[in-house]
Amino acid sequence: MISRLEGILLSKDLPTILVNVNGVGYEVDIPMTTFYELPEPGQRVVLHTHLAIREDAHQLFGFLQELDRRLFRELIKVNGIGGRSALAILSGMNTPDFIQCILQENLALLVKIPGIGKKTGERLIIEMRDRLKSLQPHLALPNKQGVNGAQDEALAALVSLGYRSQDAQKIIEKCYTNGMSAEDLIRNSLKNMM
Repeated sequence: MISRLEGILLSKDLPTILVNVNGVGYEVDIPMTTFYELPEPGQRVVLHTHLAIREDAHQLFGFLQELDRRLFRELIKVNGIGGRSALAILSGMNTPDFIQCILQENLALLVKIPGIGKKTGERLIIEMRDRLKSLQPHLALPNKQGVNGAQDEALAALVSLGYRSQDAQKIIEKCYTNGMSAEDLIRNSLKNMM
């Protein structure tokens, strides 16, 4: 199993990138959320990967964040969701938004993702509710009773970017002022993390 690649990014041609690892070129399929965070070609990149072996092909899927790979692995366990569908889901919305969508049973938002119809969306909500529990130790799941939605959203976003929940929480508390939007809080928190 190939679970991690570290090398030089050679090209970015959606949905596939090419990574040179010690002279071996690996083609890796990625979601749009990963594509937007990639460095420029010629720079070093580290990807968390999942290798899918089928009769007719070996496919390598890559993610910058470990949490995205964990969610991808849970998605492909859902009946009717393969690697391509899981990539489409992760391209359609980031991990915190998807989690919130499932927890709030927001079918209308799910069916906006290309390739996800009403039946598939309903199946995702039913099956992923339980699967998210297995991810809970790795997530800052949105707290429905949370006093401050902006802080909850910022925490989920920072954790999805790879920051430890405890570190992210400290920075958020330091940066938050009354009435601050989640976007501003995320932006200020990231500046303070640097």
